[in-house]
Formats: sequence, structure tokens, C-alpha cells
Amino acid sequence: MVRNDLRNVAIIAHVDHGKTTLVDALLRQSGAFRDNQAVAERVMDSGDIERERGITILAKNCSCTYKGVKINIVDTPGHADFGGEVERVLKMVNGVLLLVDAAEGCMPQTRFVLQKALQQNLSLVVAINKIDRPDARIKEVIDEVLYLLMDLGATDEQLDCPMLFCCGRDGTASLDPDVPGTDLIPLFDTLLSTIKPPEGDPEAPFQMLVSSVDYNEFVGRIGIGRIQNGVAKVGEEVVVCDWHNPDLKMRGRLTKLYDFQANGRQPCDNITAGDIVAFSGLPDVTIGNTLCSPSTVEPLPFVKINDPTVEMTFSVNDSPLAGREGKFVTSRQIRDRLQKELLKDVALKVEDSATTDSFRVMGRGEMHLSILIETMRREGYELQVSPPHVLTKVIDGKTYEPMEHVVIDVPTQYQGAVMTGLGQRKAILQQMESLGSDRVRLEFRMPSRGLFGYRNQFLTDTHGEGILNQIFDGYDVWAGMIANRSTGSLVSFETGDAVTYGLYNAQQRGTLLVGAGEKVYEGMVIGYTASGEDVDVNVCKTKHLTNTRASGSDDALRLIPVSKLSLEGCLEFLAQDELLEVTPENLRIRKADPEPRPAHEGKEQAEVSCFPSRINIKNGIANRSVCDAVLRFALYSALYALPIVQELEAEYFAWLRR
Repeated sequence: MVRNDLRNVAIIAHVDHGKTTLVDALLRQSGAFRDNQAVAERVMDSGDIERERGITILAKNCSCTYKGVKINIVDTPGHADFGGEVERVLKMVNGVLLLVDAAEGCMPQTRFVLQKALQQNLSLVVAINKIDRPDARIKEVIDEVLYLLMDLGATDEQLDCPMLFCCGRDGTASLDPDVPGTDLIPLFDTLLSTIKPPEGDPEAPFQMLVSSVDYNEFVGRIGIGRIQNGVAKVGEEVVVCDWHNPDLKMRGRLTKLYDFQANGRQPCDNITAGDIVAFSGLPDVTIGNTLCSPSTVEPLPFVKINDPTVEMTFSVNDSPLAGREGKFVTSRQIRDRLQKELLKDVALKVEDSATTDSFRVMGRGEMHLSILIETMRREGYELQVSPPHVLTKVIDGKTYEPMEHVVIDVPTQYQGAVMTGLGQRKAILQQMESLGSDRVRLEFRMPSRGLFGYRNQFLTDTHGEGILNQIFDGYDVWAGMIANRSTGSLVSFETGDAVTYGLYNAQQRGTLLVGAGEKVYEGMVIGYTASGEDVDVNVCKTKHLTNTRASGSDDALRLIPVSKLSLEGCLEFLAQDELLEVTPENLRIRKADPEPRPAHEGKEQAEVSCFPSRINIKNGIANRSVCDAVLRFALYSALYALPIVQELEAEYFAWLRR
């Protein structure tokens, strides 16, 4: 049976190409909202972090009606770190609307999402968006889309897909780039004529694939998916099975059904084959499960999600200030929260570590994990996280690491600085293309770990005018040592409150991260230096009072404004021997030194720089062989990967030669 009264379509694109804004316009012009109804911009970005950052993190479902046909719309994320969301929701739809920025053209994520859509043989509609931009290059972008389709092996039908020219902000679309549009009617008509209607047999036994999972405090876990066959009814008994787990056979009942209307959900009693539905009543259902009628248990195949590439260690906060600000601080609470996140994020993996109070959390990239950390922080969790590490593979006795395809749009005058900075991080220039008279597009292939800590440097090198995008590009042989950070840390060796007098003396050593009155403790990083060496300072030191006065001695001390780091900035700043303490109120960086730090008054230090961290050789150790210190650090680094230890040894011998 063909549902001619229904269309299921996903909107896919690179980040910031206007997906959510276009969905707003589709909902408004279809009559989903009243004329006098106040509707916020980017109505589908309901999360606080989504609205603050202007990005879509989780795929959202909505619907509108045009000419008596219901159009189910899935708004997908555009950032590469949330590509897992795009992969799984494509199982719910019969076609995709590909948006391409009229100025930026085809970007890395454009290729990724389009490839996934073509692999599933979905109907395709292309929309060149933001045609009102002054730097729009519509004709060149049309050629880029066609070249990309041919490069991805599109069929003749997909190559002949209709192409529209839109301005999502104004809510207009046109079939001719030279004729401005007045509304989105051409887009609606094209979707109805191009996107295939869903097929399904309403008389067949019930069958549904769970493509997404939501959670509600009142009803528990909510599954979302498209009904393949049969009819879903409230109170009906179903069997939960899985394509990849033949032993799973779990029975339950559908206690509630929800139909998507506009940007909300409406309870209903039954929904037939082809439609997208949300349900509750199955507390253990997860993404990839199949709901079947007890009479016919046949699981549906589920798309394979790409493996994560970046790992961080989440552990219980054990700093001197632990437990003062967070509501959830124990390992059990952190474990439960991570397991809850796994229910709706298929690209995330969590494993127990060697200790009971820490967990290995693996994701698609730094942003993927930083969003999770920020979400937990806002929920009242307190924890500490390690610097990010890439996940390697051993193939034929060789270590392989994840690679990234990096595309950079930058003004011409800054391209030299970008090429120099990325060249130091093992990046290989693959293509360079001029974008007009004053901008250039650079394409690199480089190790994923080479991007750790680079974004701040990139913004500095390009004066904030550059655009950087990356996407996973397979694995390659370990590229060798990469120096991700050129600065050292200002480390406090006293515990107490930071005072103006101590901060004034410390700011002469580097840039401060804490202000007067903030609590600090021994081993806490309170700033950074340009020299690349760690410096121990005392910011709790107060001025000794005397009964003598001199001209100018009591002048007010002026502190340089403190440079506060965001969560992403902290993760980029972290050295390999540092940890980030995350609380609902503060972000603190500290040294992960397992040995107590001795007092420093009147004592000398010697330092030796080794990859990937720095060893402080203090009095007792300084008189011994340097090999002892290197051995100590190599033992610690063995927790990560063998190539790191090998590079440490190479750096040690290079140090001996110097």
C-alpha cells in the first residue's frame, strides 16, 4: 500500500547552512502556527545549549500539512561530531532535502550526509540556500553539487534531481536562480512531486524500527521510529527484538502513542504503516531495536554507526575542593548518567577503566564530548576529565590513527600563517582553490590529534575571519610526535584564597586564569606562560606589614583582566599531565601528579621536557640518573599507547644529544 497522503523527508546539510531556519519558514507558511502566535527563532532547537551555540545537536521531528498531504520533517545536526544522529534518522525517511550554502558551497559534512543518503537510495531534492548573501556564487555551487553527485556514484535519477534556490531567512524559494522567489510554494510542490511516498501493508503484522530515543521524567523512555507494516495501537502487546542480537526477545505493551503535529506531539490511539510515531511503555527499548507483533517476530536491519575516534576519562573529582558545588559527585551517579546518555546517543561508547571511580568515554570528537560534559555540568554533576586522546588501531603490527579531512576558508593574507601552523601538526595540503580575489580555500589531510588545541591558535592567526571544518577521513599510519601546546602552566604551590598582592607578582610570569578572592589549591593551574615551561607561583602570598612607609610603596596594585577559558578552551588548553575539574559553578585545571608536591621556598628545580608531558626533577631526583625520571614517566604513559612511549624514548635520546 502506498501512502499518497504522507511524505517523510529529512533535511541534511553542513553546519550553519540554514536547516533549522528553513524548517521555521516551512512550519509558518504551512499554517502550523496561528497568525498572532509568538514563535521563537529556530523553534526546533529546543535545548539551551543548542540555542546558545546556534547549532543542532539532536535530530528533531516535526510535521506540516500542504494540499492535504502530511509532511513529516526530520531536522538533523550539521556538525561532524553529531554525524551519528544523521545516520540513524535516515532509516525513518523516504527522501532528503540537501541544503548547500550559496557562498560556502559543498563542505566536508555535505559529502558525508549526501553519501549516506545515496547509499540508502533515498529521493533527493537540492536547495541552494542563502542566495541573498553578497558573496553568493550560485553557478559555481551548482557545478560543485553536480561534481559531488558524480563523485559519490549517484544514479541517473539522483543526478536529475530538482534544484531550487532559497533564502530560508526570508522564506522564499525559486526554480530559477535569476528569478527571486516570493514564498516556499515551489519547495512544497517539489517535495510532493519528488519524494517517494512511504509504502507499507497495514494488514500485515506490526513491525517498527526504533531510530531514536527520548526521555521524559513522567513517562520514562520514549521510542521514535517509522512503522514499516501493520498498525500500532495503544495497549497492544509487542515483542522487542534486534538484528544484531538474535537472542533478544522482550515482551511489553504500548501504553501511549504520540503523533507529530507541527513542532509538538499529540496523543493518539492508533497509527498506521508509513507514519512516524513516538511511543512509551517499554522501559528497556533502545535504538536499533525492532518492535514486532508476537505472531511474527522479524527484526529489521539497522545501519552501522561509525566507530568513535576520541577518548576521554571521566572520573570522580578528588581535588581539595571536591564535593562543595556539585549535587551528584559519586561514581555510581556518574555511571548512571553516562548509561542514560547511551540510550539516545548511538555514536557514544562508555567502558569501565582500570579503577572503579573512572570511566572511558569515547565519541566522535572534542565537541561531541564537550557537549556531554556541559550537559552534565548544568544538571548538577561534579567530575574531572582527562585530556582527549585518539583511539588507535593495530593493523599488521603497525599502529594506525584516525585522520581528518580539514577544509579552511581564510582571507588570502592569512593563508601563510594557517599553512605554517597546520604543517607543524603533520597536515598535508591536498588542494588549494581561490574564492574570489581575497579568500582562498585550503584542504588538508591530517591526524585527528593534530587539531587538539588548534582552534584558538587558528582564530588568532586569522584574526577571527577564518572558517575551519573537519570530518573523519579514515585511518592512517601513526604520524609521529606532534607538539599540540607551546605554552607552559603557572602552578600554585599553596592552598588558600588568591590575593591581589600574590596575583600581581604572578602576572609578571604569564597570563592569569584566576582573579582575586578565588579559592586555589596546591597543584592547581592558575595561568599560563609563553616560555613553554611550568612555573610554580604563590598567589596566596600577602604583603608583610611594617611600621615604616616609603613613597609609592602603598600605591594600588593593578591587575591585568583575567582571561577566563570556556569549557572547549579548557579542553584545548589541557596538557597531558593535567586534569580538568568540572563543577556546576567552576572549571579548574590542575596537575595530575600522583606524588605530593614539596614546598618550594629556598629550593631549586631542574626540568626536562619529554613528550607527551613534562617531568619535574626535584632535589632528590635531580642527583640521580635522568633515566630514572624518564622511566617513571614512561610507566605512566603506558596506559595510553605504545607509540607514545616510543616517542618519549626518542625525545629522551635527543635531549641527551643536546
